[in-house]
Amino acid sequence: MKANDVRVMTPDQLEDELVKLKKEQFNLRFQKATGQLENTSRVRVVRRDIARIHTVLRQKRTAENA
Repeated sequence: MKANDVRVMTPDQLEDELVKLKKEQFNLRFQKATGQLENTSRVRVVRRDIARIHTVLRQKRTAENA
């Protein structure tokens, strides 16, 4: 997911995407713990996407209040 893709989303869409990514992150952690995780790089990508969404949400909220 690119930063530009995230920036064009509405805050509601960002919240939905955040919930989806957190569920995926949980499932990946569970797979890692049970030794079933095949694509280990996906953990890093999901973590960064979550951080990217948090950053854009914070920017949009501060822009609303300013």
